[in-house]
Amino acid sequence: MAINDWPADERPRERLLARGAGALSDAELLAIFLRTGIRGKSAVDLARELLSRFGSLSRLFAASQEEIAQVPGMGSAKYAQLQAVLEMSRRALAEELAEGEFLNSPQTVRDYLRLSMAALPHEVFTALWLDARNRLIASDELFRGTLTQTSVYPREVVKRALAHNAAAVVLAHNHPSGASDPSPSDMSLTRELKKALALVEVRLLDHFVIAGNRPPFSFAERGLLEGQGIA
Repeated sequence: MAINDWPADERPRERLLARGAGALSDAELLAIFLRTGIRGKSAVDLARELLSRFGSLSRLFAASQEEIAQVPGMGSAKYAQLQAVLEMSRRALAEELAEGEFLNSPQTVRDYLRLSMAALPHEVFTALWLDARNRLIASDELFRGTLTQTSVYPREVVKRALAHNAAAVVLAHNHPSGASDPSPSDMSLTRELKKALALVEVRLLDHFVIAGNRPPFSFAERGLLEGQGIA
């Protein structure tokens, strides 16, 4: 049955307008984006198939064009739309960070990092460069590695800090394995980077570990920037 044949109070678009986007399931929100289904499947059915195939919205957004195209009814146009929605979300969060102080927007920082990194199949190391008022200057993907490790060079991080004339930085890397706790090498790297950045008077405010749908691990919140040999 097509969605237009459903009772009005059960249609995703009408429910969103009446009750707000938060009242809808992931599949219903995705169905509004898709607009139409395919023969024998409504947009909601197609949305449920996509979520079942990829496991979550974040993994759907991280899927390649080739992976998306394998789903009947999904082609290059839908893939382009998905990427546009994702990029608009990233830019909206980046605007919030640029307009306000990092210390006053901890959840926005987490949301931005999770949206950018959580579903990636490979490990990346990112820096959010901040000015003297802790406002976002730029976001750099500094290094990209394998599923298990990334080579991060303190000298290159310092060069990027100087290039941006940054006063502070928030570091982040993802664990594609889904384990959110930092490894001993993560601890050692953070110690080395903090010392190297201090030489050019750039403050390390935090280092986040992003792991799938788990809450990001914050070195600062756990006291690991001052303790455990990091200081």
